[in-house]
Amino acid sequence: MELSTRRMEQLLQIGRELSAAADLELLLDKIVTSAAEMTGSQVSSILLYDDEAVALRFIASFGAGEQSLQAIPVPLEKSIAGAAFLEKRLVAVRDAAKSARHFKRVDQVTRITTRSILAAPIIYREQALGVIEILNKIDSTDYNGEDATILETLASLLALALENASLESIIEKIKEETQRLDKMKTDFIAITSHELRTPLGLILGHSTFLREILEDEYHDQLDTIIRNAMRLKEIIENMTSVDNAQTGTAVLRSRTVSVRKIIEETTEKCHPEARLKKLHVRTALGQSELLIEGDSEKIGIIINNLLKNAITFTNEGGHITIAAEQVPGYIKIAVSDDGIGIPAKDIAHIFERFYQVESHLTRKHGGMGLGLSVTKMMVEMHGGRIGVESVPGKGSNFTILLPLDSAQAEATGKVFIT
Repeated sequence: MELSTRRMEQLLQIGRELSAAADLELLLDKIVTSAAEMTGSQVSSILLYDDEAVALRFIASFGAGEQSLQAIPVPLEKSIAGAAFLEKRLVAVRDAAKSARHFKRVDQVTRITTRSILAAPIIYREQALGVIEILNKIDSTDYNGEDATILETLASLLALALENASLESIIEKIKEETQRLDKMKTDFIAITSHELRTPLGLILGHSTFLREILEDEYHDQLDTIIRNAMRLKEIIENMTSVDNAQTGTAVLRSRTVSVRKIIEETTEKCHPEARLKKLHVRTALGQSELLIEGDSEKIGIIINNLLKNAITFTNEGGHITIAAEQVPGYIKIAVSDDGIGIPAKDIAHIFERFYQVESHLTRKHGGMGLGLSVTKMMVEMHGGRIGVESVPGKGSNFTILLPLDSAQAEATGKVFIT
């Protein structure tokens, strides 16, 4: 049976409101009210399936005291709503008093005598979620085809609303869990970096002192201790940098500095580690001092982390190049290697905290996945940007653009990545 124009417009309006509204409780109230008004019914209700009770429970009602209904579990086998739910079809009963499936407990609680009832299952992707039902036509006539169409349409709209609410709830729980894990990471970083700093300082101090006073035969062992302690020191410094950035305590101490000098000094410090792997490290800096307004310590960390990353993931005998030049408004720095490269699926994630490209690479090369994250933060603190191009098996090329001065940084924005 075709719907009247007025009722069709009402259903369309409800559909629009369902898509726009965010409060599920208001949506349910709107639907039960509309179901009663559009079908001329005394009562309308929405029931959802309760897994634990293996029954239906009222979650919204019009004309029958919702609070008293919520405590009543409606059995699936001995109720008309249960029949609609189990059989996934519209169920109409003209005389409820003569129906063996009429659940009289609801009548006793509400003190409303059910004469006739029409129940439609709420189905989403072939799964029954619950039932919407209407009771007692006010004019004492039977429910007709138009009433059935209205109720089934409302049931379909309700299925979408419930599924959206379920998805939103899941998303909210995921967000909460993500925030909880993020806080755990932050707390771990702060506590660990603080607690390790003092004992590590003692290890470095005493091992350096012992190297000066002991015979040459012990120097190799002490060098191993110092080298690994310095590696641990770098990890702690990276953790501290992450913690400072997250807590907002990181400060950019800008002054005019020479990028050329920073690259040369950092490269010199990394030469011993590069020589152990027989790597060929070269710089391409031209003749300019490459002056920039920035924090020399943080720019040093940027260069150091990228250079260490290249050394770590370049096989013995490989090549690493550090190039820098001035381009309009920026100093462009590039650190390239012919190492193992980065898989395409990992490119978008390598600047995330604790992200490891491959578990087997982590076991082979070590690291906590903080170096590139810190590098990105330091670059963005300068108002710059960082990008990477990589081909697995052929190497990687990290490119950084640092604004020449604070005015350029403000003009380009503080946080962005290519």
